[in-house]
Amino acid sequence: MALKGILPGRLGFGTAPLGNMFRDIPEAEALATVEAAWADGIRFFDTAPLYGAGLAELRLGEALSSKPRSEYVISTKVGRIILDEIDDPSSRDLGEKGDVFRHGLPNRVVNDYSRDATLRSIEDSLKRLKTDRIEIVWVHDVAQDFYGDEWLGVFESARKGAFIALDRLRDEGVIMAWGLGVNRVEPIELVLALQGPSPDGFLLAGRYSLLDHDRALQRVMPMVAERNLGIVVGGPYSSGALVGGPNFEYAPATPRILGKVAAIKAIADRHHVSMKAAGLQFALAHPAVTAVIPGASRPERIAEDRAALSEVVPAAFWHELRQAGLVNAAAPLPGGA
Repeated sequence: MALKGILPGRLGFGTAPLGNMFRDIPEAEALATVEAAWADGIRFFDTAPLYGAGLAELRLGEALSSKPRSEYVISTKVGRIILDEIDDPSSRDLGEKGDVFRHGLPNRVVNDYSRDATLRSIEDSLKRLKTDRIEIVWVHDVAQDFYGDEWLGVFESARKGAFIALDRLRDEGVIMAWGLGVNRVEPIELVLALQGPSPDGFLLAGRYSLLDHDRALQRVMPMVAERNLGIVVGGPYSSGALVGGPNFEYAPATPRILGKVAAIKAIADRHHVSMKAAGLQFALAHPAVTAVIPGASRPERIAEDRAALSEVVPAAFWHELRQAGLVNAAAPLPGGA
């Protein structure tokens, strides 16, 4: 089923921060953030076993346990099994992501994209989420940023295991849709070129933002649009760099990125536009994009995201970004600017 027929709105909630991403978030604060999202009307929640070694799923499940199950949509991911064994979070090999979840649970995380592991991962997620069903399942991180030169082998393992298992679960009605949840465009290009299991859409994190969108525009977005699939944009603020944070791509932002942020912000300030509005509205302007899922770990961030979505941004702002070479000439802009 196309993502547009599943997702209840264009603004969702990304739960990676609930897994203690970058900092040790108090339980009450995490639960209050989900409650704020619910009160705001958000009904799409994206999570993953990797986020804090199950912590994000546990917190999301607790926060939503009193809500009517028919009123919200959950997506989670497969590719990692969370064991009861204790591990040192700082010793995990997360590729370019380093120790981003070092404040998460100490459970051992095992990478496994086989059929059996896929089915087990879903069963484990159902328990942590305290639910009887999951609408969307993404195959997580089958890309170079996690696996380096070995990523094609990991992708092949997923193709023979997870892809086939999820295709069958979708066709049997156990789940509504599946796809890839990645931080790189190459796996999406590859899966769209394959014969066989057919994904319904993709979660693309960090690759369609104001700070980084050139590669996605070349092939991925047109291919997804032509096939009437859909893209959920994760990381629309580029790990916080776009809105004044210190990180880009889960690591300290480089001088080049900080310079680009400063250039965009100077134009935004002249037009009285918030950087959150610029980031969210840019991503949603592309016809292939079905929803955006900014992450949040504080309740007040939810209201900021909603306000950014409805903020009136003048066409002159987008024109100036284009003239300054800060957005790709081929990128669709809000209102046809």
